[in-house]
Amino acid sequence: MSLYLGLSVGTSEVKGLIIDENGKVFAENSLAVSRGENITECLVRLSEILVQGAKTVFSKISGVGVSCSGEVDGKALEKKLGVKVTLLHGANASALGEAKFGAGKDYSDCVYLDLSEEVSGGYVYGGKLFKGSEDVAFGHMVIERGGNLCKCGRRGCFGVYCSTRALKARTKWAMEEYTSSEMWKSCNHETADEKTAFGHMDSDRTAKEVVERYLKYLACGVGNLANLYRPQLIIIGGEMAAQGSRLTKPLKEAVTKEVYGNYPVEIASAKLGARAAVLGAAAAAME
Repeated sequence: MSLYLGLSVGTSEVKGLIIDENGKVFAENSLAVSRGENITECLVRLSEILVQGAKTVFSKISGVGVSCSGEVDGKALEKKLGVKVTLLHGANASALGEAKFGAGKDYSDCVYLDLSEEVSGGYVYGGKLFKGSEDVAFGHMVIERGGNLCKCGRRGCFGVYCSTRALKARTKWAMEEYTSSEMWKSCNHETADEKTAFGHMDSDRTAKEVVERYLKYLACGVGNLANLYRPQLIIIGGEMAAQGSRLTKPLKEAVTKEVYGNYPVEIASAKLGARAAVLGAAAAAME
């Protein structure tokens, strides 16, 4: 039996687990990370804890995968652990984790779309991750020519309209513009977030308009991805995955009108949550 170690670097902690090729977990743990602390050393300590917890030794670990944003010295980690190390960026790791062990486990071709403060994602084809130097830059695909300015310098980028940051901003604008909105009953301008409009869409016209506008742009971007990659499944991950069918059902209906040639594509919410990246990191070590 082969064992694989997956590690994920976050802003305040590192997570890890040891699994077999079927995703069975033999050990799982995390460590808090202080500002300025050496990340590689933290990963070494966590790896030692995990190996001990799995009642195994490093010589029985077939590979190590690390989800990170470039702050890990892969060669140094490989030397300290004595095991081959594979590095990959966060959304790529989540894409592979969801494709192999989550929402996409019954499909061979999946697009994973992370809708959080930024829009990013990954593409799994034939069960293998399409690898670039970083996450696939879905968020910087233009969906509104001449639209709002993006931090990348272009106008009308996907992320400008479909990130949770954009949805929160639009919700707050709508609340200020329409002070009779029921959204004021559950929150104020400071506490409104990406869940607010979805939570009131069935009873409040202003909230419904915010959601419909968001879905319009999201369907355009998702339709572009479907036309480009022709995947069997598009997985909605990140913070917006929490909306479940309230998002995916109307999104699928809208995307159907955007896809060329009536190409059948399924849309589903991610299932693994915060574990997607660390499971994907372990899966990357299997390739």
